[in-house]
Amino acid sequence: MVMDDVFEKLRTLQNILSEKIILEEKIQEIPKLLITQEELLARLKKTFIEKNLEYDKAKTAETEFRNQLFEAEALREKAEKNMDVISTQREYEALDKEIRDAAEKEQLFRKELQREERLISELDEQMKQSSALIEQQEAELAERRKGVEEEINARKAQMNDLTEKEKSLTPDLDPEVLFKFERIIRNKMGRGIVAIKGGVCMGCHMILPAQFANDVRIGKEIVFCPYCSRILFYEESEEGEEDFFGPEDTGSLSDLDEIDEEDYDEEEDDDEKDTIDFDD
Repeated sequence: MVMDDVFEKLRTLQNILSEKIILEEKIQEIPKLLITQEELLARLKKTFIEKNLEYDKAKTAETEFRNQLFEAEALREKAEKNMDVISTQREYEALDKEIRDAAEKEQLFRKELQREERLISELDEQMKQSSALIEQQEAELAERRKGVEEEINARKAQMNDLTEKEKSLTPDLDPEVLFKFERIIRNKMGRGIVAIKGGVCMGCHMILPAQFANDVRIGKEIVFCPYCSRILFYEESEEGEEDFFGPEDTGSLSDLDEIDEEDYDEEEDDDEKDTIDFDD
């Protein structure tokens, strides 16, 4: 297979793999749309449980106050009946105090009972509202989950179509190159194959050695950029490359090793030295 055909297949494959990566991300993101609604439902259920516990506690208190009120009323009524059979002033004073104490307890227990009854009524209404909201949220969440499942299935169907297209392109390509190519696309924002123009990689915009650029231009084999690892193919620049590929510029990647560490650090510190002005 001639290299032009290989590059064309790789460019087509690049588009397919980029679409697959985007679809994978969307498939992972889709379920997250349910999180907010699930959290709301969880809070509603928690509130309902808390209200239910408060309701049970109020019901228990209501029963206790009702029993105490009954006992106070019975004690008062008994004391009042005994008033008909007393014979001394002392007995009268004792019974009168007993009646007053019982009446005070009655009044206290009746107020507490009424307070608990109001609280029970309020809690009962709140729980009915919470129950209705929970039921509504559960129905909406079930519908949303169904929609999410349908969307995921649709995305997976798209993934399967892309996978079939991918399979139709890959039989004649080197498996090792394909493995590297997919990793590059994932790591390089969907760009795994780029042109070299004027001796410059259009992926990372680094100037490449002249001999290396010539090897790409000849196109006998797949060549990876030594800086960004993308696959390179030659593309004629608008100005042409006659000056760049002069005999005096002949070199190879071994020239890169001659840059000592001190010079490399200086280049990193000076952004202007690292940046290529393509307008020039």
